[in-house]
Amino acid sequence: MKPAGGAALDQVLIASGAAAALTAVLLVFGWGHRTGRITLLTRLADWAAKGPGRGLPGWAALPSLVAIVSLITALLGMYWDISLHISQGRDEGPLANIAHYPILIGLFGIFTAGALAVVLPKGERPGGAAVRITRDWYSPAGGVLLAGAGFYALLGFPLDDVWHRIFGQDVTLWGPTHLMLIGGAGLSLVAMAVLEREGRLVRDGAGGTGAGPVLRYVRRGMIMGGLLIGLSVFQAEWDFGVPQFRMAHQPMLIALAAGCALVAARLWTGRGGALFAVGFYVLVRGGVAVAVGPVIGELFPVIPLYLAEAVLVELAAIALARRPLLLGVAGGLLVGTLGFAAEYAWTQVAFRLPWTPGMVPEGLLMAAGGGLAGGVLGALLVLGLTGRLPRPAVARSLFAGALALVAVLVGNGLLTTVPTGVRAELALAATASGGRTGSPGTAQATVRLTPPVDGPTWLTVTAWQGGGLHVDHLVRTGEGTYRTTEPMPLTGTWKTLIRLHDGRKMVGIPIYLPRDEAIGADEVPAAPAMTREGQPEQRILQRELNPNVPTWTWAAASAVVLACTLALILTLAWGVSRLSRTHPKGPR
Repeated sequence: MKPAGGAALDQVLIASGAAAALTAVLLVFGWGHRTGRITLLTRLADWAAKGPGRGLPGWAALPSLVAIVSLITALLGMYWDISLHISQGRDEGPLANIAHYPILIGLFGIFTAGALAVVLPKGERPGGAAVRITRDWYSPAGGVLLAGAGFYALLGFPLDDVWHRIFGQDVTLWGPTHLMLIGGAGLSLVAMAVLEREGRLVRDGAGGTGAGPVLRYVRRGMIMGGLLIGLSVFQAEWDFGVPQFRMAHQPMLIALAAGCALVAARLWTGRGGALFAVGFYVLVRGGVAVAVGPVIGELFPVIPLYLAEAVLVELAAIALARRPLLLGVAGGLLVGTLGFAAEYAWTQVAFRLPWTPGMVPEGLLMAAGGGLAGGVLGALLVLGLTGRLPRPAVARSLFAGALALVAVLVGNGLLTTVPTGVRAELALAATASGGRTGSPGTAQATVRLTPPVDGPTWLTVTAWQGGGLHVDHLVRTGEGTYRTTEPMPLTGTWKTLIRLHDGRKMVGIPIYLPRDEAIGADEVPAAPAMTREGQPEQRILQRELNPNVPTWTWAAASAVVLACTLALILTLAWGVSRLSRTHPKGPR
C-alpha cells in the first residue's frame, strides 16, 4: 500500500546517511584543497579554465560547468517526477521513485558548484565583491549565492517529508516545499551570472587571456536561457494539462519568465541575445520533454515557445538598448500583449487546455503585469551585473515594486470561488473491448449540467493516476447538455471527475474514485445513471490531504516557507547590488 503521509523511517535513514556521506566527501576535498594536501580540485579548475570555461579563472570556470550539468540533470528529474505523479499517483517512498535520484543528484550538484567556488580561491581576493570568510580567505559573491540557492533547494527534500507527515500528500507542483525545490534551482542562474561576471572582471583585470566574443556570447546566452528554463518550471502543471489553479496564472507566468530572462539576455549578451536564449531553452526543455515522453515512456510535457516574445524584445532593443530600464518596461509590455497573442495561438495547437476567448480580458491584464514586472527585474539584473544600477533609492523602489506587482498578480490568480448548487446528471454507456470504442472498464457519457455554463475556460472529463492521463473536452449538444468524445476510465486506481473552470469559479464533480485504505477513503463507484454534486476540486485532486489539521497550522507553515523564499530573493539581490557597487560603470 502506498503511504499517504511521510516516508518510511528506513528510507529516511538511508537518504539522510547518503546525504551526510556526500557532504563529508565534499568537506574533505574542500579541506584538502585549502591545506594543499589534495590537488585534485586545483587540477580540475585549471582544466576547466583552459577548456569549457576559457576566459574565466578556475574558481569560476569549474563551478559554472558543474552547475549547468547539475541543473539539466535536476530538470530532467523534476519533469520525470511530475509525470510519474500525474500518471501513477503517490509513490511507495522517496527512494522507490527513480525520478528522485536525478533531482537529488542535480540539486546536490548545484550546492557543490557553489561550495567549489567558495573554497577554490587561494592566495587571492576574487574581485572587489568577494566575501571575506577568514583573515586571508575570500570567496566570490556568486559562489556564496550559488551555494545558498543549492542549499535552499536541497532543504526542500527533507522538509517535503515533514510537510507530508503533517498535512498529507499535496499532489500539486505548487505545494510550498515543492516550490522550494523549483525556486532554489531556478534562481541559481542569477548566482551563476554573478559568478561569471566576477570571473571575467578578475581575468580581464589581471591581463589574462580572455574569452573571445563568440565564447562569451554563448556562455551568457546559455545562462540567460537557463534562467528562462528555471522560471518556466513553475508552469509545469499547465504543460501537462492538469493545472490545479486558474488559467489566468499561465499567461502571467509565461510573460514574467519571458520579460525577465529575455530582456536580460538582450542587454547582457548583445544583439540576438534574446533569440539565442530561446534557442537554448527550446533545445534543453524540448530535449527534456522528448526524454520524459517518447524515450522514457511517460507523459509528454508541452512547452511555451517564447519565440515571438524574443523577436519583440529584439525589436524594442533597436531603439532602447542604451536605456535598459525603458527597454525593460517596453519589452515587458510587448511580451505581455503581443506575446500573449502569439502564445494564445500556440495553445490552440499544442496544449491539452488551450486558452479560450472568455479568459482573454483577465489573462491579457495578468500577462501585461507579469511582463512589466519581469522586464524591470531583468533590466535591473543586467544593470547590476554591468555596474550601472541607479542610485539605491531608485533601484530598491523598482525592485520592490516589481516584486509587489508579482505578488498581487499571483494573489489575484489564487482568488477562486466554489459555486453552490452545481450538479451533473450523467448517463454512462459502457464501451466494447478494443478498437476505437474503448476497453473494459471505460464508458462514454452524456452530461446535463445545472446550472448551464456559457463559454467556460475549461469543461473536461479528467482522469489521472491510473497509469496515464485522460483529458477530454466535453462537447456541447444543447442548453446545459454535453457529451464525451472518447471513453473515460472507471476502474482500478483512476481518479475520474468533471472539471469546470469559469472565471473565478472552479468546481469538481467526481465520477469514479477508487478505495484508498491509506487515507480511509471509500470507493466512489460509477453507475449507469447518477447525479453528482459539485465540490471544491482540491477535495478530489488532493484526496490525500489531511482534513483534520487546523487551518492556522497550514498558514503558519506556508508563511515560514514564504519568508525563506523572500530571504533567498533578497540575498540574490544583495549579491547583484554588491557587484554593481564594487565594480561601477563596467563595459556595456
